Amino acid sequence: MAITTRNVVFVTGAFVTHRGWRPWIEYFSQKGYTAIAPAWPFKDGTAAEVRARQPHDTDLAALTLPTVIEHFATIARSFPEKPIIIGHSTGGLITQILVNRDLAAAGVAIHSVPTLGVFPYEWSFLRGGWRSLGLFTSVRKTYLMSFRKWQYAFVNGMPLEEQRRAWEENTIPESKVLARGGLSRAAAVDYDKPHAPLLFTAGDRDTIIPAHLNRRNVKRYNRSNGSVVDYKEFPGRNHYVLGQSTWKEDADYILDWLARQ
Repeated sequence: MAITTRNVVFVTGAFVTHRGWRPWIEYFSQKGYTAIAPAWPFKDGTAAEVRARQPHDTDLAALTLPTVIEHFATIARSFPEKPIIIGHSTGGLITQILVNRDLAAAGVAIHSVPTLGVFPYEWSFLRGGWRSLGLFTSVRKTYLMSFRKWQYAFVNGMPLEEQRRAWEENTIPESKVLARGGLSRAAAVDYDKPHAPLLFTAGDRDTIIPAHLNRRNVKRYNRSNGSVVDYKEFPGRNHYVLGQSTWKEDADYILDWLARQ
């Protein structure tokens, strides 16, 4: 069945503000879509405003993955017809879950955190993300990615000035409890269940979510049930893909893919 909806819900990932989607919202609007990028619970505000609450933002510190998933599930259910859901990083994981719950007309997972059945053994993933689990620190305090960690995990390969500006405009504290949720049953999907069309995109320069990890996620899905599961790997993309100078190329590919479904 062809996709008829023109409504898009963008789902932000961990560590960053939802405001990074603003150029995407404007661009999709120019292409005839109505798009929104809701903030996660307790994350509304500018990056500087949310950082100012760290590390004693107890509401954010207690935020769980199931709570965020249900937050976006409620938003998806609020539309008169199922929306297109497009998520980045942890937002890509949430997108997979919402597609699996039959709440989306189509889903796009951009540089997605893997679902539970795909163990992220890649060293770069572990190096880039293990501190967010807070294994040796209190979960009552939020985790804020340092600029040095940001350089490795998100903006590797970019000029220093752009790396700093990207950190200032985007980086916000994160719940350690939520980060741990990605390793729990909350991150599970049924790979054999028929579902709406699902596109994965990846980048060959992404360290925290390397392309190899994305490919393994894609391969877990059962394509013999007739469901569409596609994969596209872009050259030169790091994890800051939404804000890189090449973001319109990625957006155009996604728009073309949606038009083909």
